[in-house]
Parts: sequence; C-alpha cells; structure tokens
Amino acid sequence: MTRPAHIAIVTVSDRAARGEYEDKGGPGAEDWLRATITSPMNITRRIIPDGREIVADCLRDLADNQGADLILITGGTGPAPRDLTPEAMADAIEKELPGFGEEMRRASLREVPTAILSRQTAGIRGATLMITLPGKPSAIATCLDAVFAAVPYCLDLIGAAYVETDPTRIKAFRPRK
Repeated sequence: MTRPAHIAIVTVSDRAARGEYEDKGGPGAEDWLRATITSPMNITRRIIPDGREIVADCLRDLADNQGADLILITGGTGPAPRDLTPEAMADAIEKELPGFGEEMRRASLREVPTAILSRQTAGIRGATLMITLPGKPSAIATCLDAVFAAVPYCLDLIGAAYVETDPTRIKAFRPRK
C-alpha cells in the first residue's frame, strides 16, 4: 500500500496572518483537492504574512522537515510591492517548471483580462512539487483545473507520494510504459 500524500496549503497574506481578513484561498484550495483527489492524503494548512524570507523559509520547512509532497501557495503573486511569493519560491526550489504558470495564465485569461498580471509558476525542491496560485477560490479552481492532470505524473517522476484523481473531474495523465 502506498503512503498517503502529504499536501500543504500555504496562504500568503499579511491581513489573514494578522486575523484581519478571512482566509478564503486556503479553504478553497482544500475543497478543490478533496473533491478531486481520490487517493489517501493528509492536508496541512498554514497562514503566513507576505515577505520573501518568511515564505521561502516556510516552503523549505514543509519540503525538507515536514515531508510535503505537494505545496500549493495561494496569494502574493500579483504586481503589488509586497507580492513576493514567486521570488520566495524561486529561493526555495531547485528547478522551475514555467509551463504551469503559462497554462494557468492562459486559462485565467479566458475569464478575466487582469490575469496577465498574475505571476503563477511551479517548481521542485527534492521530492516536493510547489505551485503558486492566486488567492481567490474561483481563480484557484480555474488554475488547478488547467494544470492538475500533469501533477500526479510529476509527483511520480520526483519520487513523491502516489496521487490519483477522480477522472470525472480531472483525468490524471501518465504515459504508458
């Protein structure tokens, strides 16, 4: 039997970290995962303030010490001065996977013209895949719908936990051997 996937969801928001704003991105991402993934998983959620070092340190801890297979990071991906999530992830990863960001922006642009301002991306640290996402639940769903078919195979390739999806929602793509 395979071990359950450890999935971490990190909300990056000064206001949510201070308790001044209800985090909607973290719960939105968790709801999407629970409706889509059919294999065993454990989900950890964290809310942290914006800031390049604090975000990078959190991602390193989740990957290196907590054994996260997949980290979804919501918030901090726009052009505002404190939006430094992509830079923080770049500090923590070993390889960037820019195709994720390209596809998430393409899907989002079908819904809203400001998606061009989005700086979503993905990358790998060891056996952990990290994906940056917007903070709004509907935008998170749009982005995950656009890229998640490739996530289970990516996790296979990096030696992370096995993840299977409900094919009526997202059909995981794994090349035939």
